[in-house]
Amino acid sequence: MSCGNPHETPCDHIREHCYEYLDGEMTEEECQRIAAHLAECPPCLAEYERDRALKALIRRSCACEPAPTTLRTQIIASFTSIRSEYY
Repeated sequence: MSCGNPHETPCDHIREHCYEYLDGEMTEEECQRIAAHLAECPPCLAEYERDRALKALIRRSCACEPAPTTLRTQIIASFTSIRSEYY
């Protein structure tokens, strides 16, 4: 999804790296670039907010014990697969 306007950082890049941004796995410079894009692109901001809310819900629901590594890997792979099919 895109607002149709040109951006310094393309919408595709934002979608591909949203979880890295949410998880704080980016450099300060990368975080600033994504934050700037989100401030000017309502569709990407809406997608980011949805992903943030989903991660928060999962975190609250699973707070009692950590998920096994294999399960986490399968879930992340399915998100990637679903995202690829959606776009």
